[in-house]
Amino acid sequence: MFSRWPIWMDTLPGICQVCGGWPSHPVCQACARRFAGAVARCDACAAPVPDGVARCGACLTCSAPPALQACAAAVDYAYPWDRLIARFKFRGEPGWAGPFAKQMLGVPHARQLLAQCDCMVPVPLTTTRLGERGHNQAWELAKAVRRQARPLGLTVPAGADPEALVRLVEAPDQHSLSREQRLNNLRGVFAAHPERAARLHAAHVLLVDDVTTTGATLQAAAQALLQAGAARVSALVFARTPPPG
Repeated sequence: MFSRWPIWMDTLPGICQVCGGWPSHPVCQACARRFAGAVARCDACAAPVPDGVARCGACLTCSAPPALQACAAAVDYAYPWDRLIARFKFRGEPGWAGPFAKQMLGVPHARQLLAQCDCMVPVPLTTTRLGERGHNQAWELAKAVRRQARPLGLTVPAGADPEALVRLVEAPDQHSLSREQRLNNLRGVFAAHPERAARLHAAHVLLVDDVTTTGATLQAAAQALLQAGAARVSALVFARTPPPG
């Protein structure tokens, strides 16, 4: 059954889940090139920027230093990735972590952040949400990135802790809120696990998640890690929602 394919199935022929081509990997090379081509992104928030630009206007004009200092993303949250992410998160198909991790590792900025960080920490779910889904998509991505990076000779952090960060409550629906409203909505949502705080002290932590939109969730999680003693927090995500316009 496709929804539960094991790791080794990524190397066997199947049907591309985008174009239907066969034989293929879950996303064929042609579709990957078409929908995940190289895009210049802001080093801080991963929003698309013109070639040669390191920071987007929003990050350059930010009045206060952000808790999250860098972010890398592989694709835009758009067709066909939005549909595949929905299957990954909500339809019991954790095997998508493998193909997504492959795209993430193809991003130079992502490789740089991996080499620089000391520990990978997934953005957590509440226990209720974890029970409903059966897996934390962020942790599946973190594991897949580490698993695929080693054979490529890439430097990976020594540690990866799925329980370093705890989600205390589920934030109310955020879809209609501005970035500032989302940040206020997420106050107190995350906290470092008290038994993991020693591992975070003075560490460069790499947060991992599937999607970022305004960055509010990543910023709130980064703030909790900094309060626990982390020296620096960056993020690696699969998809970034393009800013309006």
